[in-house]
Amino acid sequence: MYRSHTCGELNASHINTEVTLSGWVQKSRDKGFIVWVDLRDRYGITQLVFDEERTPKEMMDRAQKLGREFVIQVKGTVIERASKNPNMATGDIELLVTELTILNESLLPPFTIEDKTDGGEDLRMKYRYLDIRRNPVKNNLVFRHKVTQQVRNFLSNEGFIEVETPYLIKSTPEGARDFVVPSRMNEGQFYALPQSPQTFKQLLMVGGMDKYFQIVKCFRDEDLRADRQPEFTQIDCEMAFVEQEDILNVFEGLTRHLLKEVNGVEIEKFPRMLYDDAMRLYGNDKPDIRFGMEFGELNEVAQHKDFGVFNSAELVVGIAVPGGNAYTRKEIDKLIDWVKRPQVGALGMVYSRCNDDGTFKSSVDKFFDQEDLAKWADVTGAKPGDLICILSGDKNKVRAQLSALRMELAERLGLRKPNEFAPLWVMDFPLLELDEETGRYHAMHHPFTSPKPGQIELLDTNPGDVKANAYDLVLNGNEIGGGSIRIHDKETQGIMLKHLGFSKEEAKAQFGFLMDAFEYGAPPHGGLAFGLDRLVAILGGQETIRDFIAFPKNNSGRDVMIDAPAAIDEQQLKELNLKLDLK
Repeated sequence: MYRSHTCGELNASHINTEVTLSGWVQKSRDKGFIVWVDLRDRYGITQLVFDEERTPKEMMDRAQKLGREFVIQVKGTVIERASKNPNMATGDIELLVTELTILNESLLPPFTIEDKTDGGEDLRMKYRYLDIRRNPVKNNLVFRHKVTQQVRNFLSNEGFIEVETPYLIKSTPEGARDFVVPSRMNEGQFYALPQSPQTFKQLLMVGGMDKYFQIVKCFRDEDLRADRQPEFTQIDCEMAFVEQEDILNVFEGLTRHLLKEVNGVEIEKFPRMLYDDAMRLYGNDKPDIRFGMEFGELNEVAQHKDFGVFNSAELVVGIAVPGGNAYTRKEIDKLIDWVKRPQVGALGMVYSRCNDDGTFKSSVDKFFDQEDLAKWADVTGAKPGDLICILSGDKNKVRAQLSALRMELAERLGLRKPNEFAPLWVMDFPLLELDEETGRYHAMHHPFTSPKPGQIELLDTNPGDVKANAYDLVLNGNEIGGGSIRIHDKETQGIMLKHLGFSKEEAKAQFGFLMDAFEYGAPPHGGLAFGLDRLVAILGGQETIRDFIAFPKNNSGRDVMIDAPAAIDEQQLKELNLKLDLK
């Protein structure tokens, strides 16, 4: 045996016990006559002791030469620690070493393997196998495992069957770019890596599986950010013979189960909000409802005076910042600079202070009197001591800008508390969205989403008004899951594809296999997919998914540890019948 115990389990009850431990040298402290070594494994740290009175000289010499991250095995006796450490699980004891075996030496690590390391993110990603040894990363991966196991337990108990679907599939338009894989055996043809198992899970419903789930890798070739990776993991689910309410109830249950079992939090209410209301009140379709600052639309009370900026705007909208009247002019100027950054894109910001005595002082006092400003406060819900921040312009742009400001202010005010959880269903999304550049409609979710009952006829007259039988589950301002009731008959699917610009021939070429399946008794069905990476991060009190992935890519989609993607040699290109033309 390399070990009889782990480095995290010994305590006072083991005193005078002979044990064997193995692990990595965290650090050592050499006092000349005595050497202490912290030995680390996944489970914790145990202090080892070598002293010249009880340790043979040859072993003492080797102990003094142990470097950081050496892999060693030790045997010895558990003894009471003279100076106890209440901050360590093993802080009451130490191991008096009687045998020392160096299993592997280590180079000096490029950064310290400590909770608070001196290594930057790029360096730690290059040496990710070392970074995983640090508690923050290790604990995140253990946490991810715990969440994943709870998901499997819950869904299995609900009668879901886990089924694997292929990774090498046909390229179909689902929103993002596909990663493609050339086929050696089929010259000039390509597989695609799945953006989701969407069509396969629908085919499983046609196949009578009734309740399916899969924890599955998905791939999208799109620009990256903190909460996006080119390969990510979904909890993919589908159910047959269900309506929307059935699906919401099941996955509310899963979310409640995870919050209780993983975080010890019990949530009773899952509010529901229409998509249109989410955009009107929060400026986005995934609002964080842990705090207020709802939008107040001010057109009626702000466009009656000679202030051209407001009068020419499609929308004038504001929020009340709690306690914001305490901001200095310099601090407000910095907020104005913040919204004018290219990432936000506002041209400026109007503000109004709500004084404690009930009066107001605004940046546009030249145009608006106290009665006007009082109406602004009424519409935005501002109270004495608050600050009203107002943006104006194109409706869609200004909502997005104010949404960004709302989140930034909440962060500064400490309102986005990671240990508080506020779930929310956002319902009735538009079925289609217009691409202003091409003038064509695209599916807001995907081409297989069913319109709300009774609205299919609107596709011919007012396609932008058609609502989807779709729903997103939002948690703390992040979309953690989304789904819909699916189209399950060939005729309706054909109508949908026609309005997305597919000819009958194109529809047959791209989706003929699915539409053919619908002619063999397809049941009504629907489902939902959770983003596992994002869900785990939020349950773990963070929003950056990279910290919860063992081997993530950087913002350029590169794995800097293995140096991928990389060129392939000429022989491989020849076998694949590919020729590069890089200019």
